[in-house]
Amino acid sequence: MGRRARRWRDDDPSTHGPTGPDPVICPLCERPIPPGARQSRHHLTPKLKGGTHGETVRLHQICHSAIHARHSEAELARRLSDVGSLRAEPEIARFLAWVRTKPDDFHAATRMTRTRREAKRSAW
Repeated sequence: MGRRARRWRDDDPSTHGPTGPDPVICPLCERPIPPGARQSRHHLTPKLKGGTHGETVRLHQICHSAIHARHSEAELARRLSDVGSLRAEPEIARFLAWVRTKPDDFHAATRMTRTRREAKRSAW
């Protein structure tokens, strides 16, 4: 098992301690994150833009992937560095409306949006 997998296992008391009765709530979609669900920490200011030691939030993996599939690190640092601005962003708001209809432990592969993919290609 790799370091990342070990770090995020909820059932491992050596990494998380005893789990409390209150479920963790994803601040982006506002759904509970069940103990077995895929999840990750999102740096509100990207690490590449100076956020290495900055604030992080725990998100469903699908929510975290949706953010990075739609926006560049520079864009996240410049105008989307808090949960409120992420929720208000139109593409993320559409995603949130969709994902809120899914079970709390739902996960699906997330692809980079066509607009972001084309922008990335033109930057190369």
